[in-house]
Amino acid sequence: MNILRTLTRTCVHDMEPAILFYEKLAGTKTQSRFAMPSAGLEFAVTGDVLIICGTDQALLPFRETNATFLVDSLEEYHRFLISSGGTVLRPPQPVPTGINMTVRHLDGLVAEYVEHRHRP
Repeated sequence: MNILRTLTRTCVHDMEPAILFYEKLAGTKTQSRFAMPSAGLEFAVTGDVLIICGTDQALLPFRETNATFLVDSLEEYHRFLISSGGTVLRPPQPVPTGINMTVRHLDGLVAEYVEHRHRP
């Protein structure tokens, strides 16, 4: 059970200027970019920043999440977090990059956990 990477999240209304800013800030190119048309959202990972783009309404459920952890086994983290007093807010579900879930930790932190099909 390992956290492979931690991403800071930012929500924006215009993806292009955000990507340009974070590429300059991080000194790197965007590593991945994908859309979730069903949710009205677009995502990009630039450096250690997850950029989430959409309307205020589409972004609303994503704004309370404080961090994204890329993990090696979502199943193991699911068991661990439940046994540690966490509350699953969004159960494991398929997403364009693999599978994810959102959990409120015992201390109140809300985190997304993602297991990529192809690890970064």
